[in-house]
This record gives sequence, structure tokens and C-alpha cells, in this order.
Amino acid sequence: MQIGIRLHDIKPGTLEQRVMKAHEQGFTCGHLALAKTVMEHSVANSALTPGYATYLRKMFAKYDVDIAVLGCYLNLAHPDPEELRKIQERYFAHIRFASILGCSVVGTETGAPNADYHFEPACHTEEALQTFITNVRPVVACAEKFGVILAIEPVWSHIVYDSKQALRVLKEINSPNLQIILDPVNLLSVENSRDYESVFTQAIQDLGEYTAVLHMKDFVVKDDRIVSGAPGTGIMKYDTIMDFVRKEKPYIQMTIEDSTPENAVESREFLESFEGERTQE
Repeated sequence: MQIGIRLHDIKPGTLEQRVMKAHEQGFTCGHLALAKTVMEHSVANSALTPGYATYLRKMFAKYDVDIAVLGCYLNLAHPDPEELRKIQERYFAHIRFASILGCSVVGTETGAPNADYHFEPACHTEEALQTFITNVRPVVACAEKFGVILAIEPVWSHIVYDSKQALRVLKEINSPNLQIILDPVNLLSVENSRDYESVFTQAIQDLGEYTAVLHMKDFVVKDDRIVSGAPGTGIMKYDTIMDFVRKEKPYIQMTIEDSTPENAVESREFLESFEGERTQE
């Protein structure tokens, strides 16, 4: 395993300060969401130049931290054509930037058929799914041109809400440059959370071969909703996921989510303990 962290979950500071702290806390990679971590200057499309990418690549290398995912989590089902065009252009800019940055994966979720990206029953309709497939096609085509992987992250409250829907997208687009970020907790709702291990098993069966990166967090059910937290802080058992990693995904990059500066190291050590158990076997 190569365990990383979302850089915007680290104590606020400059991007370099956050990368340095990730290294000090024992993380080997990071999830970089430019708009959430870079406050000292513009990260508009026009700012994502080859020079800036080269600068960041060298800066991350100085601290021996890889960029596991360049996040671009925008709504590819936005109903306004002009806004959708701007969103797609943002993905194009991230993909081009990633190709110079030395980051193989641009990550995205799958949106909602409304302007403010909220869950509604229409998210889980065939119409919404086909809208997403149509709108993501040119983004995948761009990823193919630049040799970058676009990885979609299924989320229960979004359009691609389970592993079967994600598999449909993969099959319909049929590109080696479209893969999966598997975040097991994001597949859960209050209704299926009691059987979460079955949900995880099905997701691995459907999406295991396409999984490029793992997002790791924990959960509890509180006030009739799923509340996520850092690994080791909830009720989740990790055996199913960790067996999958050990058997099928050697050295995969996994980034912890929903950590705090106070529990990040403990969460990393919690995940590493599973690797230690296999070593002792």
C-alpha cells in the first residue's frame, strides 16, 4: 500500500507547507484539489501552465510525496449548456496539467441533473445517467490524447450511485483511460448500510479490475444519515477491502479522507496495521 492524504485536510498553510506536513506525518502521496489547497495565487485554467506544473512536480519530489489524484470534482450533468461548457473546459485544463505534472489520475464524481449539485430522485434515473455519459465522453477523449486516466468515483447520492451503474459507464464508453476511484463508504446509504460488507464485496466484483485509486474513510449512522470520518473512527470493518488490496492491488495508492490534523497519523497507522497482520501470517 501507498497511503496518502487529501492535502486540504492538512492544517491550513501554503501548498508547500501542506506537502511538507504530509511527508512529516508519514504519507507517501496526496490528493491535490487545487481550488481547495492553493490560496496564494490563481489556479484558473490560464494559470495551469507547463511552468507551474514543472514547479509543482519538483516541489512534491523534494518532499518525496507523489500526487495520487488531481481532483476536479465538478458537475458534468449541469443543465445549463454554457456552464457545462465551462466545466468541461476545466476538466480539459486539469488533464493537460496532469500530463505535465506527473500525475496519472484526474478524479471526478458524477454530478446531479441540477445547477446546485444536490441529491434529488432524478439523480438515479436513466435520463440522468445518459446525460452524464454524453457529457463525460469528450473529457475521456481528452484524457486519451494526453495519456491521463480519468477516474470516476461512484457516490450513492450522485448519478453513478452504485457499482452496477459505474460498470455500465465503463462499458458504454469503453476506454482504457476511464477507470475508477473506489471509495467504499460513498456507496452507502442509510438503507444499505447494515449490509455494507455485501455492498463492498459487490463493488469489488464489479469494479475491482478498473480500480486505479482507493479513497479510505469510516462511517457511523447518525440521525438517519451516513456520517463519514477518518479510517478507524467508525464502525466499519476493513477486512474485505484490505483482502482485495493484498490479493489484487499491490502498491495501490490510497488516500485517507475526512481526517483532521489531530487524527491523520493515527488513521494512517490504523491502515498500516492490516499490512502488518499479513506480514505476520
